[in-house]
Amino acid sequence: MAKRVLIVGGVAGGASCAARLRRLDEEAEIVLFDRGPHVSFANCGLPYFVGNVISEERSLLVASPELFQQRFNIGVQTRHEVTAIDRARRSIRVRALDENGADRDEPYDALVLSPGAAPMRPPLPGIDLPGIFAVRTIPDSLRIRHWIDARRPARAVVVGGGFIGLEMAENLARRDLQVTILEKLPQVMPPLDAEMADPVREHLLAQGVTLHLGDGLSGFEPTASGGLIVRTESGRGIDADLVILAIGVRPETALAQAAGLALGPRGGIAVDAEMRTDDPHIWAVGDAIEVTDVLTGQEIIVPLAGPANRQGRVAAESICGRARAFRGVQATAVVGVFGLTVATTGASEKGLRRAGVTDVEKVYLHPGHHAGYYPGAKPIHLKLLFAPSDGRVLGAQAVGLEGVEKRIDVIAMAIQMGASVRDLAEAELCYAPQFGGAKDPVNLAGMVAVNHLDGLMPLGDWNALGEGALVDVREPHEYAAGHVAGAVNLPLSTLRQHYRELPRERRLLLYCGVGQRAYYATRFLRQHGYDAANLSGGYATYGALRAAGLLPS
Repeated sequence: MAKRVLIVGGVAGGASCAARLRRLDEEAEIVLFDRGPHVSFANCGLPYFVGNVISEERSLLVASPELFQQRFNIGVQTRHEVTAIDRARRSIRVRALDENGADRDEPYDALVLSPGAAPMRPPLPGIDLPGIFAVRTIPDSLRIRHWIDARRPARAVVVGGGFIGLEMAENLARRDLQVTILEKLPQVMPPLDAEMADPVREHLLAQGVTLHLGDGLSGFEPTASGGLIVRTESGRGIDADLVILAIGVRPETALAQAAGLALGPRGGIAVDAEMRTDDPHIWAVGDAIEVTDVLTGQEIIVPLAGPANRQGRVAAESICGRARAFRGVQATAVVGVFGLTVATTGASEKGLRRAGVTDVEKVYLHPGHHAGYYPGAKPIHLKLLFAPSDGRVLGAQAVGLEGVEKRIDVIAMAIQMGASVRDLAEAELCYAPQFGGAKDPVNLAGMVAVNHLDGLMPLGDWNALGEGALVDVREPHEYAAGHVAGAVNLPLSTLRQHYRELPRERRLLLYCGVGQRAYYATRFLRQHGYDAANLSGGYATYGALRAAGLLPS
């Protein structure tokens, strides 16, 4: 007898599950319910629809109900909300939102929950005033477009400095709005370590965006002219004609909770490696579930389209008796911000510390994105995290104008394969002068880490400058333009003539502009009997650490 599979929710997780199910089982009856008007759309493109980069709504539609029916023989019922699950009877209660609102029951052999996540909308004063929007669906973005077209607003406040917040800031600026970002944390891009977010902060300021960091939202007030005042926890009032709430999302678990399905420690639906809940006939995928962080082993909620798509496939395989495990997530992500690219994969340093992982080392470097002799090379600010015990790669973050996502993608695969920094050093990557160097930034990151592991270049700690004698090996004019307090200037160019002037009884902490000259100096001094170490990333990293408040100013 043909199996009847019902799927609650479309987009990445539910739609991919439905399509994969059909490819595996031609006989199954598959029906997908979604309370919205669209079953499969590119929600990652919504900020760009607001900004008119994507001008047509239909460009966001990945697949229509008609396509699902014609190509896959999958029934799709949009504007239908699933309101309850009867696990004993294996049925769901469905309400038709476009008709008379009547309820009906639909039986299932297998049920897949893909309800997604909802934008956080805290119960603050004035939260429901006109002109305050979230961005999660095509109707959301249409409402924002219509508001801009009709009201011609001049000032926008984006609450939240994460991925969506920064994308919305860029696209509202494209619509000629003056943009302010309000972020409760002291940095933009909270997934990044603070010093890696500082170049993003500087870039936003250079683009004319106003930043209020370390200040949370407390409410809204209307103005006599029809605008808004955004009130902050510090007592500040920010004038706005349009507000975007981008303060995060919460998993949609009400349906699962009402049915008695187990939730995990983070509040998402608990599933096993096959995406099965604690009910053997119910699976769950996407933004509503908890998954395992492959670096820390902790359960987390990661609202990203890539993992949701893969989870849908895993659930379909399980339903069809072809069980395979979902490997977990490493939170690989990228965002574009006014021409700047910000990307990350694996664990952050602060995330590892929170998880109790202490076996962590890091290197910073600032290489060009292609060969320096070819015109137009742009620096990539790169941080690599690894385990000093075995060199296993734990995470990476990178910021730059060109070539950033390419390097993070390589490191993401290295993490997936359990690679070490030695593998990064030996990776054979594409080289032509306009694309990279004979030593790609990925190779260089691995080589720096390997030099530390092999004792050739011990790493100094920027947070422990008092434990050694600081030596600035840049040229005198660079030192005069700015240097670390207490550092003596002994340029690499004259080091061979004057190195005997350095104290032998103290550890020497060396730095230059970005780390390379200090590496050369470290090798020279160590071979002459000095205890020398390189402060990774040089003065560029020192500046970012200070700006992020991680070093004394």
